[in-house]
Amino acid sequence: MDNDRALQEFKTAIYQNKNEDHNLIKLGLTLLESGDFQQRWEVAKLFPKLGEKIIDPLLSILENESIEVEYRWFIARILSEFNDVRIIISFTQLLETTEEEELLNVIAEGLGKIGISAINRLETLLQKDESSRLVAVKALAQIRHSETIEPLLKVVNDPQPEIRAIALESLGSFHRKQLIPIFIEALNDPVSMVRKEAIIILGMQSELTTEFNIIQHLEPLLYDINLEICQQTALTLGRMKSDEAIEELSIVLQKETTPIELKKAVIQGLSWTESPQALINLKQELSRENLEVCLIIIRLLGTQKSEIVRHQASQILIDFLASKKTISQQPKIKQEIAVSLGELGGKTAITCLKKLANDPNKSVKLHSIAGLKKNNH
Repeated sequence: MDNDRALQEFKTAIYQNKNEDHNLIKLGLTLLESGDFQQRWEVAKLFPKLGEKIIDPLLSILENESIEVEYRWFIARILSEFNDVRIIISFTQLLETTEEEELLNVIAEGLGKIGISAINRLETLLQKDESSRLVAVKALAQIRHSETIEPLLKVVNDPQPEIRAIALESLGSFHRKQLIPIFIEALNDPVSMVRKEAIIILGMQSELTTEFNIIQHLEPLLYDINLEICQQTALTLGRMKSDEAIEELSIVLQKETTPIELKKAVIQGLSWTESPQALINLKQELSRENLEVCLIIIRLLGTQKSEIVRHQASQILIDFLASKKTISQQPKIKQEIAVSLGELGGKTAITCLKKLANDPNKSVKLHSIAGLKKNNH
């Protein structure tokens, strides 16, 4: 039987309400597997009329990575029509394992469509074993609806750190004032992945910084036992762009005992504030003459977008170059200065670039000329 005839037979059987005919499932799957796009589209619209008995066979196809992506795409569309926790769980797991963008899109869309109605079913899984709770919290996190807040709150203190972290991350997307104390409490979690999630979330609540003393709660984590936590805290404080955050970051930057990797994050955080005081602190750090640190500062000074500090950034670079410090005359440093001045532009930057364009080092000369061209000189 050709596909056109098979499609007509399938349609007729559906319209005649022959939903108990199990051969219809087989016929529909055959059309979905071998039909052209239009035939598949028509079958996909009608397939849900066969009821929940099609869920298991369709899931087995969807989860089989060896099957053609377009075939699985249609299967996912069909399954999106059902309010079933098995589908939610399958979709959630596929979001983590599938790399096919088209399939990911239809699965994400399907989760949004069926997720809200399945929240109660997922909530019951939170009361079961560890693996069930993990799957359920991952699914709830994908739904991103305010109705998930209450179930997620039930697992913010779960024994499993991964569950705690996922619950926090999802709750953080709702920007609810009443959730802030929960995130602050999580800063003291014994597991670093949970503390890190809390730091990131609090960094996105800048409008509540003063009311909840968020910076004061974050500041101790600049000295956390876990270096990654210290780095994340530095970046988060930088995004807050407050005078208090700049002061805390500057203290860490100036300490002789601060590891280089943490200094890099602090420098990044300070550069994001685009504050005159932050740039003064970066200028002071340049004088320490650590090549790795100097290169990072020079590079980040060239990224300043605010007109308030662009001239200041240029002047810091020019003064450093003119200081005649040994490190400031290294070709790598002069090359990076040329690149940053080219990005910053302005009269003082152009004047310096013209001098650097005559540098004996070929690389410095080429980068200076490129900077001049960037500014049409």
